Amino acid sequence: MSKESFPISIEGKTYDAHDGETILQLMIRNNIDISHICYHPSLGPIQTCDTCLVEADGKVVRSCATPVRENMKIVYSEDRIKDLRKEAVQRILANHNLYCTVCDNNNGDCELHNAVLDLRIDRQKYPFSRKPYDVDDSNPFYIYDPSQCILCGRCVEACQDVQVNETLHIDWSLERPRVVWDDRSKINESSCVSCGHCVTVCPVNALMEKTMIGNAGYFTGLDPETKDMMIDLVKSFEPTITMQPVMAISNIESRMRESRIRKTKTVCTYCGVGCSFELWTVGRKILKVQPKPESPANGISTCVKGKFGWDFVNSPDRLTDPLIREGNGFRKASWDEALDMVASRLKEIKEKYGSDAIEFIASSKGTNEEAYLVQKLARQVFGTNNVDNSSRFCQAPATTGLWRTVGYGGDAGSIMDLYSSDLILAVGTNTAESHPVIAARIKRAHKLNGQKIIVADLRMHEMARRADVFIHPRPGTDLVWINAVARYIIDKGWQAKEFIEKRVNFYDDYVKSLEPFTLDFAEKVSGVSAKDIEKIATMIHEAKSMAVIWAMGVTQHQAGSDTSTALSNLLLLTGNYGRPGTGGYPLRGHNNVQGASDFGAMSAYLPGYQHVSDDRARKKFEEHWNCKIPDKPGFDNNTCLEAIDSEKIRAMYVIGEELVETGSDSEYIRKQLEKLDFLVVEDMFLSETAKYADVVLPAAASIEKDGTFVNTERRIQRIYRAMKPLGNSRPDWQIIQDVANRLGAGWNYKDPSEIMREVSKLAPIFAGVSYDRLDGFRSLQWPVSEDGGDTPLLYTDTFNFPDGKARFYPLKYSPPVSVDEEFDLHLNNGRILEHFHEGNETYKSPGLREKVPGTFVEISPALAAERDLKDGDLVRITSKWGSVRVKVLVTDRVSGKELYMPMNSSGDSAINNLTSRLMDPAAHTPAYKELPVKMEKIENGSGASPMPRTNPRYGKPHPQIGVMVEEKWKRSDYVKLTED
Repeated sequence: MSKESFPISIEGKTYDAHDGETILQLMIRNNIDISHICYHPSLGPIQTCDTCLVEADGKVVRSCATPVRENMKIVYSEDRIKDLRKEAVQRILANHNLYCTVCDNNNGDCELHNAVLDLRIDRQKYPFSRKPYDVDDSNPFYIYDPSQCILCGRCVEACQDVQVNETLHIDWSLERPRVVWDDRSKINESSCVSCGHCVTVCPVNALMEKTMIGNAGYFTGLDPETKDMMIDLVKSFEPTITMQPVMAISNIESRMRESRIRKTKTVCTYCGVGCSFELWTVGRKILKVQPKPESPANGISTCVKGKFGWDFVNSPDRLTDPLIREGNGFRKASWDEALDMVASRLKEIKEKYGSDAIEFIASSKGTNEEAYLVQKLARQVFGTNNVDNSSRFCQAPATTGLWRTVGYGGDAGSIMDLYSSDLILAVGTNTAESHPVIAARIKRAHKLNGQKIIVADLRMHEMARRADVFIHPRPGTDLVWINAVARYIIDKGWQAKEFIEKRVNFYDDYVKSLEPFTLDFAEKVSGVSAKDIEKIATMIHEAKSMAVIWAMGVTQHQAGSDTSTALSNLLLLTGNYGRPGTGGYPLRGHNNVQGASDFGAMSAYLPGYQHVSDDRARKKFEEHWNCKIPDKPGFDNNTCLEAIDSEKIRAMYVIGEELVETGSDSEYIRKQLEKLDFLVVEDMFLSETAKYADVVLPAAASIEKDGTFVNTERRIQRIYRAMKPLGNSRPDWQIIQDVANRLGAGWNYKDPSEIMREVSKLAPIFAGVSYDRLDGFRSLQWPVSEDGGDTPLLYTDTFNFPDGKARFYPLKYSPPVSVDEEFDLHLNNGRILEHFHEGNETYKSPGLREKVPGTFVEISPALAAERDLKDGDLVRITSKWGSVRVKVLVTDRVSGKELYMPMNSSGDSAINNLTSRLMDPAAHTPAYKELPVKMEKIENGSGASPMPRTNPRYGKPHPQIGVMVEEKWKRSDYVKLTED
């Protein structure tokens, strides 16, 4: 049996080695750093470069791939070993033209440059020769230069086994091997999703962000002809003067870049994964996004939006000055005039109609500190609980389901728990497009670790294609088959009896509630076969751990809260809480939709989920704020719209939320906003909602301010200001404070850290949160104790109820709105990889627009044949609540009479022109997914698809495990350097 640690000798000195680590990992851990070009800590041993050779117990081996053994003796500094490493680097130089001074990658982190320096290589042994392939710059975001490619395979490993998009491989059969996309396609005609993994890990300049080219260094902006002349000239001198003087100049230039390029840690502002990275900037120019191995949620991973979708920050459409309505338009105003008007009009409405006549909406893309100030403004200054955020539109039902059963409204564990789980049950989530980095972890575990995946969805998207079991329930019937699985597990005696007895209440009531959910009933109602229900139950029973992920396909129904509850009940029934790899994970949609709720921007909860009816909690805030807070919940950002009709709501203060196009029934919302006495909107752009405002306040982007976000796994992370706010825009927290102080609040926050300090005093789950503890890439997962201890995995000992026990929550089935004779089609809707929501940020990126120029409706081949429709035809889709005109995309992702429209549109083709005011009775989330429609053809299209052929969905991936280095070793031109 292996020991956890044991002694090992390196150059005669003894070190403690850990079981399972490699020689190179041991050396790096002890600050013994030898050259290693293909090895990357997030990729593991690739074994293509041979630059990390050492002698272990008398044999020359690759240190990156050789496990340590007890009493192993390692030598690395003897000349004969160094010479082997030099030989390996020399072979690489034959594939790479070393011109570091004028290279955009000369930023201190070029592995080849550093290896040449470390090994003191003076002259190039094997002359460089270009490969017979052109540079591929077809992708809008990055280029590939085959002649600079050293064939290390990092990009392939990242694509195949980290992102698991499986696009890249090295074709070792070519006379001059190279990295290829799919079946040797151009990058832009392949299955590449532009996630950027390959660019991030490339150790040289073969793969480069286009935004870096010509912008990184002092000499990199030279025109190509001059640059080539300089390179050739310097190369002609190298045999005489050696490489060392040239490398010395390159090092000086590289150090000069340190003052030129600003590297700022920040967090992505798209989905709720919470990817963190360094943002490289020169002035306002964004050079690149560089994720780091230490990024806690994502490591080296990004998606196309997080890696390349930042053009909106410098968009000419940004608001840079306050605007005041004048007639049918707006005029620019000073900050003083605009803020005075906001304060005076809101005060006037409060005095005339009462505190509850005003609704406040916090941004789910703003910071935690800003969400806190919005609810403080509502409660302390105006005395109302009318405050909310956009979680109402997506994840509130999931939160309700978790509150009912386990007590906390957040993910049970971390993304790494999803990676380590034996079984993932994914319900109503298009994870690969909505949460790509989480999908990457699941795809990796499925591919490499034998993890099983069950997917329940209406569409055959990527995760459905990869699943071990895919079921297609009828729309809105998930609760039925979930409860049938639970009943079958009980009937078979597979429930976690000891766990239930010790840790869960109300089991008997739950069992009784499952009586109607027989296999026959479930098959009849949901369309899921009894055989599939039995198979799912068996897989759950056989798995050592199960985690459930779900999203808007569950929550955006009238039964969203109940279905979320059913999933949590199932986890409790099978003992899948409180252990690694288990728990419920409602995947949050916006970057800070979790944090906005956590920090109190909710109509029923104070910061830290302390209910407004809790006298002790309310008194604590009242004493600290010197005010009175109502003990009843206020209107949320959905019910407040009906309250406008009854004249209970007279004014709204909306921060960073596009109510018109993300709320349900857009025409209804427009009419309601027109009825308001006063509307103030704070945003980066003149959104559709802002067009109805009386005052528009220009807000700063996330990279123009400091603060914190909370991601889907309850992880609190800091963001840092990378550049000044554009024009006269300001951070939301400063604007909110200015409004409050004009109303006599007397706030004096000098920076967001002071706001967080106040929160930690008032909300127990944030007791130990401080900016010092969140410095750099450090993070904390709430609850956080006063000493700074956080909670990556919830419920290991107790659940968040007074007695520490979880609660089964019995449920009944309520049928959804369904199709009828007139409205005979069901329209599903949701996100798409390349755009976020209505696209008010992503459409500012030309590259993202190129990939998906506009919206479309997916229809099945069978329905297309029945209705005589083809790609590009224009149709009118009509519901009981509105209509849209949209182009057709025929695809097997949908089937039968089910349609799908993405959210990425505004105006006449926006999906919410069709949706209703029906909502979940518990969470008040709109039933966006319950949408019967009819469709008529308006005109023939040209036959061109609304989805360009350069979109990755048309590519043909090339799955394999890693780089297949054995194929390199088989080549006749490979000379072995190792003795293993």
